[in-house]
Amino acid sequence: MKKRKLGQSELEVAPLAFGGNVFGWSADEKTSFALLDEFIAQGFNLVDTADVYSRWVPGNSGGESETIIGKWMKARGNREKVVVATKVGADFGEGINVSKKYILKHVEDSLKRLQTDFIDLYQTHYDNEGTPVEETLEAYAQLVKEGKVRAIGASNMTAARLLASLRASESHGYPRYETFQPEYNLYDREKYEQQYADICVKADIAVINYYSLASGFLSGKYRNEGDVSKSSARGKKALSYLNTRGLKILDALDTVSKKHATTPSAISLAWLLTRPAIAAPIASATNIEQLHELTSGVQLQLDKEDIDLLNRASAY
Repeated sequence: MKKRKLGQSELEVAPLAFGGNVFGWSADEKTSFALLDEFIAQGFNLVDTADVYSRWVPGNSGGESETIIGKWMKARGNREKVVVATKVGADFGEGINVSKKYILKHVEDSLKRLQTDFIDLYQTHYDNEGTPVEETLEAYAQLVKEGKVRAIGASNMTAARLLASLRASESHGYPRYETFQPEYNLYDREKYEQQYADICVKADIAVINYYSLASGFLSGKYRNEGDVSKSSARGKKALSYLNTRGLKILDALDTVSKKHATTPSAISLAWLLTRPAIAAPIASATNIEQLHELTSGVQLQLDKEDIDLLNRASAY
C-alpha cells in the first residue's frame, strides 16, 4: 500500500486515519484494542485523536481516547509503527484556548496519557482569533525544538487565519501547518472546495478530513426518516442529508458499489482519495466488520466513469 507524505514533513501515512473519537465512548477499552490491532495488521498507521475526546460522555472528563491509545501502544510495544495525531485547544469548560501557556501545559497532559515522549502530529483543534497566530506557532516551535512534537496541523480555522499562519511561519521561521483537517465528504463539498482546496494544493498541505461518511449517511443505512428515528443520537444528523441531492448521491453510490461488489461506505472513501490534497480521510469503526469496509474502500481504484457519476450526483 502506497503511503502519502503529510505536507513537507517526514511523516508518511497509509491512506486512512482511524478516528479515535470512539475510544472510551462507543468502543470500550477491549474493543478499542482489537480495532487498533486489526488496523495496524492491515498496514495502516495513522491514528487521530484529541485531548478533549470523549468529554461529551456522561462521567468522562476528556483524555479517555488518548489514555486508551497510550495503554494499547505500551501493551503492544509498537510506538514506532504508529503515527499519533492529537489536538489541542478545544473547550474543556473554559473556552477555546490556543495561547502559548495553554498549549505548553496541555501537551504535557497528552504526552502523559499517550505514554510517549513525542507526538507525531500536533494539531490546533479549534482556533481562537483573539490569540495572534504568532503566539500559537511560537509554542509549537518550542515543542518541535524540544523534540516533543514532530509536525503540526490545523483544523476548524478560517481560510484567512490559515493563510496568516503560513505567512507567519515563513516570516519568523516557525514550523508550518503541514496538515489541515476540514469537514469534507461526498455531500459536504462546498465549503472545503471553495475556501480551502486551493490553499492546501498550492502550499502542499496534506488534508486529513473528518466526517468522511457524513455521520454515517454515506454508508447508505439512512434512506428515510424511519431509519433515522431508529438510530442513535449521533445518527440524527443524517436527517439533514435526506433531501433530493442526498438521495441522488445515494443512488450514485449504489450504482458504483454494485459495479465494484462493495459498499457505499467503501466507494465514498475511494472517491475522497481521488480529490486533490487528500492524504488520509478520517473514519471511525466500532467493530471489525465496519473497519474492513473502511480499509477496503481506500484500496479501491475508481475509474473515470465512476468519478464522473459521483461528481455529477454530488454537484452543489
